[in-house]
Amino acid sequence: MNFLTSLKTCFQKFSDFKGRASRSEFWYFYLFSMLGTYGSIILGIQMPLFFALGVIFGFIILDPALAVTERRLHDTGKSGWWQLTAYIPYVGLIAAIILIVIWCTEGEKKKNKYGKPIKLKR
Repeated sequence: MNFLTSLKTCFQKFSDFKGRASRSEFWYFYLFSMLGTYGSIILGIQMPLFFALGVIFGFIILDPALAVTERRLHDTGKSGWWQLTAYIPYVGLIAAIILIVIWCTEGEKKKNKYGKPIKLKR
């Protein structure tokens, strides 16, 4: 899956918390969200309008980001509720590292309770 296909898929499935997401779909959307967020912060230092646009951008990508993260966890056989562990005080840093490892691992090749395996065209 390429960058534009990933963005298109994530915005089409912005409220779909069921199913599975491939690593490329997740990481390309994550890259897009980080570029937009940090770009607006850097530009917002010079011009406050960009900071305001960054806040709006953050609200726009919040739901698709939560959905693609949950689908990525489903691909590895984990519940989507795991993403909340990163927000627990004092434990969040360790949980975030564990989540990054989970997001980087290859998804299950067989059917799991969240759906069929993802078949990507090469």
